[in-house]
Amino acid sequence: MDRVGVLLLNLGGPEQLEDVRPFLFNLFSDPEIIRLPFPWLQKPLAWLISSLRSEKSQENYKQIGGGSPLRKITEAQGEALEHRLAEIGQEAQIYIGMRYWHPFTEEAITRIKRDGIQNLVIFPLYPQFSISTSGSSFRVLEEMWEADATLREINYTLIPSWYDHPGYLTAMADLIAQELDKCQDPNRVHLFFSAHGVPQSYVDEAGDPYQAEIEACTRLIMKTLNRPNDYTLAYQSRVGPVEWLKPYTEDALKELGEQGVKELLVVPISFVSEHIETLQEIDIEYREVAEEAGIENFYRVPALNTHPIFIDSLAQLVTKSLQETPCTFNTVTHPKKNMKMYPQERWQWGMTTAAEVWNGRLAMVGFIALLIEIISGHGPLHFVGIL
Repeated sequence: MDRVGVLLLNLGGPEQLEDVRPFLFNLFSDPEIIRLPFPWLQKPLAWLISSLRSEKSQENYKQIGGGSPLRKITEAQGEALEHRLAEIGQEAQIYIGMRYWHPFTEEAITRIKRDGIQNLVIFPLYPQFSISTSGSSFRVLEEMWEADATLREINYTLIPSWYDHPGYLTAMADLIAQELDKCQDPNRVHLFFSAHGVPQSYVDEAGDPYQAEIEACTRLIMKTLNRPNDYTLAYQSRVGPVEWLKPYTEDALKELGEQGVKELLVVPISFVSEHIETLQEIDIEYREVAEEAGIENFYRVPALNTHPIFIDSLAQLVTKSLQETPCTFNTVTHPKKNMKMYPQERWQWGMTTAAEVWNGRLAMVGFIALLIEIISGHGPLHFVGIL
């Protein structure tokens, strides 16, 4: 039988405080994060940003134990998925490919080649597609396939997004129901779906389907949950002075406080693993915002991690993908024929997001401002929190 592999893609994160600076350097070296008209500026700018941001980022990671748990959780998800696939009669080797930290996607591909994998399922652990998450990882793989004839001998299928899979929706609804049932009056708790934001221009100009998929996913989860609770969808992790998807999480929390909401259950809808955005941003920063707004009880639904229904849904998606016609290389390289996978092809240059980002159309202005602020210690970037 052909050897089957599953490549799980994720962002990655610094595991120790000393990893923070090189992690940020890798992040900002990605032209999908910052697109500059002059490629030679990429790494110098990445070095500058990572040097300036590392101390602040380290303080955030200190609040969650000194590093990201993302790798350990993703590896546990991979082990659970491999076990579940074996239970349903599908033998497969699981590989972990992180975008900006170990084990890098390149490391995973080396192992895949070494193991002689013949059929590969490429599976981003992002339920909703965005040009800044799944899209960025797909770009790396596309380049590797173009450069390596050995890889082109592997039959592969891609799972661009899976936000509407029944198993995933059931797992999310189950976690929400468990938390609601711990409350004294479950039906009065306001559900607050918080998704990682992206600049509005990605949707308007690049055709990113992320917002549409997030909104559809929220509706489907509420339908699956089948509870009478009111709910709100908002977007977190906004950086810089440009417009991001609205409403912003901090603004929505304040508005709910003004409306008299006292009990709130936050649902991290775009994350399947605990990491900095859930453990620090939601649990610490947004909790403080909510309490200041008058919200008395602030709860959070845990990330899916290795929830058995979630793992079973991943296994179902893998087996279904293996039954589909393998992708041809043209499927990846012609985005207009497959816009859901590569809507960012409509960009000329600019910036995208995966964690801490700027707006791309101000990249050169920001670069000059950074140089000025290094000398003066003052300026607009300090004001908006970039430095």
